[in-house]
Amino acid sequence: MAGEALALAIGAEVTGKVRRLGLYGALVDIGTGQDALLHISQLGEQEKRAFADVVQQDSEITAWVYKTRRDGHVALTLDKPPAVPWQTIKRGNTYTGEVIRVEDFGVFVDFGAERPGMVHVSEMADGYVKSPGDVAAVGQEVEVRVIKKNGRPRQIDLSMKSAAEEPETIDDEDEEDDVPTAMAQAFQRAMRQDDDSSDRSNHRKIAESNHRQKQEEILARTLRNSQA
Repeated sequence: MAGEALALAIGAEVTGKVRRLGLYGALVDIGTGQDALLHISQLGEQEKRAFADVVQQDSEITAWVYKTRRDGHVALTLDKPPAVPWQTIKRGNTYTGEVIRVEDFGVFVDFGAERPGMVHVSEMADGYVKSPGDVAAVGQEVEVRVIKKNGRPRQIDLSMKSAAEEPETIDDEDEEDDVPTAMAQAFQRAMRQDDDSSDRSNHRKIAESNHRQKQEEILARTLRNSQA
């Protein structure tokens, strides 16, 4: 049965019947032999509504695979994932994207993820680049490679260099990748004890440089402008 769960791709659309509601969400039968978990934090655009108003006992729902585990557990979401789900982005992956903003320190590229990635000027070509505008322009299609992914805040560092030029980098631990596991454990406790209302979460403080803060502000404005 675990093999069936692993065969489900992250982002795959599934339908299932709600078998049980609890303090932390719902158990959903999606036909894999093991109930999937729809956590209350995965209601997508409906998060502001009461959980019971969105999901009812014995109702059939359509959801998307948010996370899978080797033991067969599947976490679901009602928020339709982007073309490139966050969990599938790994260092070394290559994508084709569109340059959506050019700054003096680099460019932002939309490659189908939930937010654009950034190519620093030092990663825009194998040789020296004086200005990002000398290499790329808004609307230009470029091929990029992931060199780093930060979980909190969600940032993706990209490179346009050839693979041979890629520096050795290590992704920051993506704390959110562990969320479905924690949610499953919490939900199982809730199923055993309905009066257990404690939901503990760990928060890691991220110390960011002024340069990173500037990039976040620019990215936030870019996203707002693209949605306007």
